[in-house]
Amino acid sequence: MLPSQLSGEWNNSLFGLLPECVTTIHTSVLADSGRNLIKLGGKRWRPLLLVLCAQAVADTEDTPQAAYELAPLVELAHTASLIHDDIEDSADTRRGAPAAHIVHGLDVALNAGTWMYFAASNAISNSGLNESQQLLLHRLYARELRRLHLGQAMDIMWHKDNTAIPTVAEYTAMVRLKTGTLASLAAQVGIIAGGGTESQAIEMGQVAGDIGIGFQVLDDVINLTTGNSGKKRGDDIVEGKKSLPVLLHLASCPEDFAKIMASFQKAKEEGIESSAVEECIQIISSKGAIEKAKDMAALLISEACAKTKQLYPNSIATDKIAALFADMMGLN
Repeated sequence: MLPSQLSGEWNNSLFGLLPECVTTIHTSVLADSGRNLIKLGGKRWRPLLLVLCAQAVADTEDTPQAAYELAPLVELAHTASLIHDDIEDSADTRRGAPAAHIVHGLDVALNAGTWMYFAASNAISNSGLNESQQLLLHRLYARELRRLHLGQAMDIMWHKDNTAIPTVAEYTAMVRLKTGTLASLAAQVGIIAGGGTESQAIEMGQVAGDIGIGFQVLDDVINLTTGNSGKKRGDDIVEGKKSLPVLLHLASCPEDFAKIMASFQKAKEEGIESSAVEECIQIISSKGAIEKAKDMAALLISEACAKTKQLYPNSIATDKIAALFADMMGLN
């Protein structure tokens, strides 16, 4: 996905002709942050969804080669978004290790994350698809990245302002943009890679966006229960995030607004070890908001998987999509 050294053919395809004095010493500054984060793991379900969508529209168990060539498009974009997200949230860790801006410095990580968004699109040129298909993919990719950054802007606005409480509809819209957009991108790219039309890609993208929303809500739930992998339980409280469990609780218990906002502020000042973190989790969980959010997420994902089967009823790939997300939700 990102070779150990950007050189030769990679350099030519990414940068064109460079001055002789520019060497791998310089290009590695761009690549190291993303490569190190990718090596730490991750679920990798977006590239797999891309491949399965290509199989579904092509109606074959043999994956079109273009789908494999395009897999880095979504994974590199996702990795770039994580680097920027950690900077914007002032997060110290990612996947159980220090965040990229902690390891490499804020300036290097910020620049590398931005570069990865552009480097990812190189996969389109290497896909082997015709010019018309490549142009469509470039349009889709640029639009989804614009949507991603709009969603991030909404999220930042809300968690930086203790007085701002979005509605559940606003939260869902934010998540569809911020998180759902990369799931949608994976599905759309897969459909085009498998020979599908733009309208088919958009249709499947909407379904995959629902899956992305569902998994973000499940992340919200996990953050307040067992804790996300590689992070400590309740770090969303420290960041002041208005996650769905928080919004559901406030919808039924608006009188707890002041207590929750005070917990956010105290946790922000004192850090993840603050007693305010557990106190806030207890408030949010007291009326079943966390379980309600979990049920909403599971329903959203299962209905989306059923929709993929309706779109491509004869495809084994849609059965694999359903099995993939059932496994991720712990339903198998």
